[in-house]
Amino acid sequence: MRYVRPRHPVGFPPMSRKRTALIFGWVAWATLVAAPDALAITHGGQGLYGATNALLITKVMFFLLLFFPAIIVLFSFIQSRLDHRKHARMDAVKRRATAEEWKGGW
Repeated sequence: MRYVRPRHPVGFPPMSRKRTALIFGWVAWATLVAAPDALAITHGGQGLYGATNALLITKVMFFLLLFFPAIIVLFSFIQSRLDHRKHARMDAVKRRATAEEWKGGW
């Protein structure tokens, strides 16, 4: 059997590429049109939370210093449990493949 090389081995078909470029262009245009209105609003120097001081900034930064390592530890724990379950399942498949009770039919 002869190998037939595909027309587009990697990437999107030409129509999808055009559609993607068109959507990207519209999003860029809308962003550029909306940017002056978004930047023209003033709140008297206050952010979304309100007036801030050094104590508030310090507390927020301490929270961030604790939050990101806690997330890393939590996700590492979840991944280790999932790996443990995966290896246990693989070991069970190996045991079933070699067990006499699972061989044969009736």
